[in-house]
Amino acid sequence: MVTHVVKRLRLLPQRSFPNYAYLPGRQPHPVRDPAGHSYHVEPLPVPTKAPLDSEDFAWGQDLFNHGYYWEAHEAWEGLWQVAERGSAVRMLLKGLILISAAGVKIREGKHEAAQRHAGRAAAMFRQLGTMQHCGFARALGISPAALADQAETAAETPAVLKSTIPGHPEPVFDFILRGSHARRREGTANEKGSLAVRGGRKAV
Repeated sequence: MVTHVVKRLRLLPQRSFPNYAYLPGRQPHPVRDPAGHSYHVEPLPVPTKAPLDSEDFAWGQDLFNHGYYWEAHEAWEGLWQVAERGSAVRMLLKGLILISAAGVKIREGKHEAAQRHAGRAAAMFRQLGTMQHCGFARALGISPAALADQAETAAETPAVLKSTIPGHPEPVFDFILRGSHARRREGTANEKGSLAVRGGRKAV
C-alpha cells in the first residue's frame, strides 16, 4: 500500500498511456473487446538482445510505476517469451510479471491472490539476489532483494484505494522502477542544463 508520496517521472514521455488501467470484469478487455484500449493495435517487434536496456522493458517500468499493472504484465511478457529458457533474465522478467499480477489483485481487493503472486515474485527476486549479476539492480533502480521485500510488504497490507477517473490509476506500491532509461534522461537533462548555463554566460 502506498504510504508516502513517490515522485513518479516518466521514462518514455513520448509514449501515451492507455486511457484506462484494465481490471478484469470492470473495463473492456484491452485486446479482445472492440472497445478495448489496444484493440487491433499492432504490437511492436520484441527485441531479442539486451532486453533490459530496451524501450520495451522501460515501457513496462513506466506502466508499472503509474499503476497500469495489467498493461505492464503484457509489456514484459513479450520479453519473457523470447528470453533464453533457464536464464536469470527470464527469471527476472517472470518475477516482474508476477508482481504486476499482484498489483492487479490488490486493486481488485483479492488479498490472498495478491499475496500468492507477490510471494512467488519475492522468491524469484531473492534467488536472483544471490547471483553475481550487477545488471539487475542497474536495470531496476533497486536490488532484487529489496524488491522482494517491497513486494511482500505491499501484498501483506490491504490497500485502501480511492476512486479514480479512467486514465489516472492509483499506484498500490511504494516503490518505483527506474533503470538505464531514467539515468540517460537525467544525463541528457543535466547536459542541456549545463549547456544552457554556459550559453548564458558572457564572453570574457
